[in-house]
Amino acid sequence: MEIKEQNYEMALDTFLLAGKIMMESGAETYRVEDTMLRMARSQSIEDAQSYVTPTGIILSLGRRQITKITSISTRITDLHKIAKVNSISRKLSTKIITLEEAYDELRKIQKTNYFLPIHLQILAAAIASSCFMVLFDGLWSDIPAAFIAGGVGYFVVLIIQDMTKVKFFSEFFASLVIGFLASLAVHFGLGTEMDKIIVGSVMPLVPGVLITNAVRDLMAGHFTAGIAKGTEAFLTAFAIGSGIAIVVAF
Repeated sequence: MEIKEQNYEMALDTFLLAGKIMMESGAETYRVEDTMLRMARSQSIEDAQSYVTPTGIILSLGRRQITKITSISTRITDLHKIAKVNSISRKLSTKIITLEEAYDELRKIQKTNYFLPIHLQILAAAIASSCFMVLFDGLWSDIPAAFIAGGVGYFVVLIIQDMTKVKFFSEFFASLVIGFLASLAVHFGLGTEMDKIIVGSVMPLVPGVLITNAVRDLMAGHFTAGIAKGTEAFLTAFAIGSGIAIVVAF
């Protein structure tokens, strides 16, 4: 069915919702723009224009059509949501689903939490911390210390983030706790190399995906988004480093 027979406002809301979900889930800026424009072309809208930043999206379906903007208030890493939105985009492009069905599915994706339960996230962070510690030539005897420090540190991130909604504070206090636990482990003979324990334990907090996306956006010519994401990654790294520096200094 041609878009002329449908509601332009519904189309605009559908494309914006897809972009919003992807941006909030940590997708690259160029991927978000490409997905929205592909969805528009699937509905015979050839002159759609979009402007995407880490904090907002502007989308127009043409000179004589309405233009809408949506804000991006939160940014996390959820590759599962990105994959599901891409799947809906492909289904819409191949006429497997209609525009209304795509909108309904996107609404379900937006409302659904695909993350594992908190206790499993903490366990995964603890195991990853131990593995990273060994990867950085740490002693096998320090695995329990890295396991506990990494798990507790990630738990602190979740708690502080939920309380303050400020990522900088959650990363700072988590690294502070990790450094404190690592120093206690070495002090009481439960660990040997404090630096390796700390390095392994903070790895789940490092914004690796954010840094990668910043570089990819810069290479794709999205300088505003690339610089913004790079700044966010720098602030996160600064928060982690500050927390550890305070523990080491005192």
